[in-house]
Amino acid sequence: MEPEDGPSTEIGPPHLAEPPDLACTLLNSLLSLRQRCGTRPALLALNGPVGAGKSTLSRQLIALAESRGLRLAVASIDDFYYPWPERLRRLQGNPFGVSRVPPGSHDLPLLLERLADWRAGGPLRLARFDKGLAGGEGDRADDQVLEAEALLIEGWLMGCRSLGEERLAACRGDQLRDWSLTAQEWAWLPRWDRELAAYEELWHACDGLWVLRPQRWSLPRRWRFQAEARQRRSGRGSLEPGALDQLVRASLHSLPPPLYQDPLVISQRGAVPREDSASSPSSVVPLLGVTVLDGRRRPLPGSAQLSLSSASVAIG
Repeated sequence: MEPEDGPSTEIGPPHLAEPPDLACTLLNSLLSLRQRCGTRPALLALNGPVGAGKSTLSRQLIALAESRGLRLAVASIDDFYYPWPERLRRLQGNPFGVSRVPPGSHDLPLLLERLADWRAGGPLRLARFDKGLAGGEGDRADDQVLEAEALLIEGWLMGCRSLGEERLAACRGDQLRDWSLTAQEWAWLPRWDRELAAYEELWHACDGLWVLRPQRWSLPRRWRFQAEARQRRSGRGSLEPGALDQLVRASLHSLPPPLYQDPLVISQRGAVPREDSASSPSSVVPLLGVTVLDGRRRPLPGSAQLSLSSASVAIG
């Protein structure tokens, strides 16, 4: 796959004088969520593909929240990757040749333990992942300890749910016809689906979900390559194109969006149902909003929900 043609448009640094509409919208949602949670800290999940500008948006949110008196912390689920040796063991032989990204890469017990301690009144201890360690494969760095009354966790798989073996087998036809999965990627798809089931406890801990959605699924790869080019120009270490392509492909083909991201935005009840939702109304992650991003990572005017018929176009 080659990057799409088009201008390399950057998302600029945060400016409090005229905060971006998306940051304001997300902050208002967080403030409302915090109020509904009462004395309990609020936890918002942000789902968005690689390259969508989640890190920049996070910085804008933190600055904007401070101006509104909200003690907000932002973390990436990728900060809770397993240490390098454990990731290497868990992902050995995977079809993308990566040491991180697919489900099963994250130390969920540690993340859930830290969240429980925080919600019990302790400080928020967040792991940090340094991509420059382990010879560029990335590894754990020192923790950061924060005082926060609200937390946003971002990541490309936030809220995605396991389909189960039977449903996954039934979906192999039309829904993935255009996604060009290799034979080995097909063979590993049930493995990723089983790994995803372990994330359910984390989704259950979230008070709400916001989805950033590309107008076309060919865009995340272009965005990620543009971000890497900016990093290279700034003199910071960067990935070789082949390694970068593997990481992007891993995020889009370990959990193909037609099966895992589409269901997050098509609920008619404003919630992401779980398997037991019929018998347990509380076991849902409320869907608070969907923002569709154009090729320059700008929200489409007036977009609150997504027309899947026009936006589920796959990439090869």
